Formats: sequence, C-alpha cells, structure tokens
Amino acid sequence: MPEEGVPLPRADLLTTEEILTLARLFVKEGVDKIRLTGGEPLIRPDVVDIVARLHQLEGLRTIGITTNGINLARLLPPLQKAGLSAINISLDTLVPAKFEFIVRRKGFHKVMEGIHKAIELGYSPVKVNCVVMRGLNEDELLDFVAWTEGLPLDVRFIEYMPFDGNKWNFKKMVSYKEMLDTIQQQWPELEKLPEEESSTAKAFKIPGFQGQVSFITSMSEHFCGTCNRLRITADGNLKVCLFGNSEVSLRDHLRAGASEEEVLRIIGAAVGRKKRQHAEFSLMLQDSPPAIPSISLRGSLRVQGLRHRVSSSSQMVTLWKGCWVPQAPLLAQRWLGSGFPQRHLSSHPDSDANPKKCLSPEPRAPATPSGPLPTSDQLTHVDTEGRAAMVDVGRKPDTERVAVASAVVLLGPVAFKLVQENQLKKGDALVVAQLAGIQAAKLTSQLIPLCHHVALSHVQVWLELDSTRHAVVIQASCRARGPTGVEMEALTSAAVAALTLYDMCKAVSRDIVLGEIKLDSKTGGQRGDFQRT
Repeated sequence: MPEEGVPLPRADLLTTEEILTLARLFVKEGVDKIRLTGGEPLIRPDVVDIVARLHQLEGLRTIGITTNGINLARLLPPLQKAGLSAINISLDTLVPAKFEFIVRRKGFHKVMEGIHKAIELGYSPVKVNCVVMRGLNEDELLDFVAWTEGLPLDVRFIEYMPFDGNKWNFKKMVSYKEMLDTIQQQWPELEKLPEEESSTAKAFKIPGFQGQVSFITSMSEHFCGTCNRLRITADGNLKVCLFGNSEVSLRDHLRAGASEEEVLRIIGAAVGRKKRQHAEFSLMLQDSPPAIPSISLRGSLRVQGLRHRVSSSSQMVTLWKGCWVPQAPLLAQRWLGSGFPQRHLSSHPDSDANPKKCLSPEPRAPATPSGPLPTSDQLTHVDTEGRAAMVDVGRKPDTERVAVASAVVLLGPVAFKLVQENQLKKGDALVVAQLAGIQAAKLTSQLIPLCHHVALSHVQVWLELDSTRHAVVIQASCRARGPTGVEMEALTSAAVAALTLYDMCKAVSRDIVLGEIKLDSKTGGQRGDFQRT
C-alpha cells in the first residue's frame, strides 16, 4: 500500500450486478470455485451480499476469499453464514513491529484475532500466505513452520515475484529449494504431500503437526504448464496470466449490451492467446532452462478474477478466482472454436553447455515463410527532385503488420559473467535493456526523421545469454494494424536494447561489440512477407 493511500475509481469498477452476471456466466460454463481477493475485498460494503448471492449459483462448490485479515474477525460470522467456504490470509511476518513497517499501519493483533476466529468457526486449513524476501523475513521461516504444530494452518511460502511498484530485485528472492533446505535442517522428517494436478503449491507436513506448509514456486519452478486460472480485475478486465499485460475488458462489452455468446467468444479468444509461461519479467533461474510441461487447451480451465490491474493493485478492490472443472470436448469447442488445435509445448532445446537467462520466455514470434521481398530501384523517401520526404500512406489500406528484428552484443567474459549473475553495480542489465527496447519501439518516429508514427498494439523484447560467445542475443517483435509497416520499430527496439546493454556494462569493459542488427521477418503490407533464411 502506498504511504499516501489510493483513490477508488468507483465508476470504473464492476457493479454488484455485473459481478454476479459474469460469475453466473462462468459457473454455467463449468466453474466450480470462485475466490474474492484484491486489494482488500472486505472493505467492499456489499461483500457479504455478494458471497450470499454467489452461494445461490447452482454448480458452484467453493467460495473463497483472500484478505489481509484486519476486518476478518468482525465479518467472518456473517460471511460464513452467507456461504464462504475457504479463507486465505496474507501475513508476511510474525513480528508486530515488522508488520507495521510492511503494511504501513497497525493491525497485527487484529489479523491474529481473525486467524483464530477462522479456526474457531471450523475453517480447516486456514491458509496463510507469506511472501518471503531476503533481508526482511527469511529469518522467520522456522517460526512460521513451528506455528503449524498446534494449529490447523497451511502456511504458504511464496517466492518473491516481480510486480509494478514493488522494486523487485533478484537478490531479494529466496528460492523454494533454499527455504526447503532451511526447514529440513530443523525438521528432517518433513514429508512431501500429494499434489493435485492443477495445484500451484508444493505441500509438506511434519509428522505430528496439525497443520502443514506449502511453497508457491512461481519463479524458480514455474507451474504455468498446469495453471488453470483466469482472473478478472475489479474494473472488469480478463487476465489469462497474472504476470501478463494483456487484458480484455468484459465490463465494456457487458455495458455495450453484448450477448452471452459474444462474451464467451471474447473469453475463448483470450484463453487461446495464453502464453506457455508467465510473461514480461519472468526469470529462468536455473543455469539452463527446465523442461516445460506440455500444455493443451481443453475444457479444463480455471477462472480467477475481479482484481484491479497490477499497477494499481494496492487499491482495495476485489479479485475472484475459481476452478474450471473438466467438461466435455464440446465446451472447449464452444470457447475456442470447433477447429481450434490443442497446443503442445516441448521442453527447451538448450543444453547445460549453453546456459541462458531469459526474460519473457514466450515462444518467439514465427515469421511466415515466403519468397524474397520484391525490390525496387527507386528510393521511396525522396521527392522527384531528390529531396528527403515522407511517404504519403494516406491511401494505403490498413493491414495487420508484424516485424521481428535482432541484435547481438558481444560482452566478453568478465562483463558476461557479471550480467549472468546479476552483479553489475548499475542493476539488472537485462531488465533495463528490455524496458529500453520496449520504450524505443514506441518512440521510433521521434528518433528516425521520416518514419510515420505507428500506434503499436504490442511490443515484445527477448534477451538470452549465449555463453559460447559471451554474448547477449536480443530479439524484438512489434505488431500494429495500419497502412505502414513496423520494421523500423523492431530494428530500433533491438538496437536501443543493445546500446543499453553497452551503457550498463561499459564501466567493466570498453571492448564490447554491437553487431548483427538485422530484420529477421516481416508480415503484412503490399510488398509481401519476408523471412530471412
């Protein structure tokens, strides 16, 4: 929560009726679990009424809530009566003074009161979510585990993840294996419990303890291959991945009078674009990328929703999540189209001999194979008298344009090692270069005098470490719909990302070489597609 607090854009938020309309639609299509979270859902004045009306939906088996716990003791009795069946409480420390430092307000004892009230009312287990951060609370791991000895708690240790505004730093992350090793030194009898197919947590139990501990390993051992969750933000945007920036406004379609079938098609199209791993700042932390489990899009999905955008997640608003139970193939056909193919993703082809640190490890955008690009003996950016001039694209038709460009930065062994281990004094060079590449693509028309301004619909920048050459391989993909292509945007993105790496590393070595800046592929436009062979 920002120190100054946040305003609530009430007109933008889903109304109670819109919440229930979407919930009814999802449950009708097979959802059997919905979770409200936030922000803080318990400050919404109609939260008890929402739970009660959700409880009336036929086929909904579980209604859960994730809360900071401050208002829980007061509201839990009416919530339980309304039909609330599962509770998650966010608590990152067992030290009252540290609690106040983290959440910027008092309330530790109210949270503890809420936890004990949940146990008293028969909730078992009561899940406690703890984000573990080096230098803040990793020294409390054993205290949290000991807490489960006499109470029916499921303490869930969550790896520190990157979100807008949390000043994420790789050095602050405590991995699952490190946490597990610390606990096993104290309790070597710790037992692994069976996992459900779509579980996000690895569960363990100490014999004789009432409760258990779990680990959510979204950074070191991602579970994207079995993730069946969708989310709907408080202002009605569908997110198929918590880390992704792509959102589709269901609220706007509802308010425009879209039919149930139209909303289902919109949801199906969004699910079809779900990436194989969480996007943007996801980091592969192993020396070589792990095998990625096969994913197939079937009727088994999970809905998780009603949460404000990550950039304003501190607003105290509602998040829903639920479980999409396996349905007949007809459901998948209805959502994804009867001819929609299943996606199967193989493991990463790289070997240990070629370790890479990948940002945004989604598959690279494929270029459509085609013949050579038609060439011309006339320059297009000069007028009849040979003076520089912009091309008039006013009469050209709008088409979908995609371009992919790449560059290579040869760092040398010293700088490469520092980048690989994220030990540069300036910070994480790969993250900074990725952001620079995205920003550069959007500013291309301001940097290249005769380029038209293009309203980009998507920019993606990948950076991979190539240990054989002590190099960083950059690839930038740009997409837009318009009368002119996005080749310059992709090339500018790759080039500026390369320049940024140079700037980040120049204090270590001046013997850095930038090269191989080239267009790899482009699609769309009158001159046809291009694929570099």
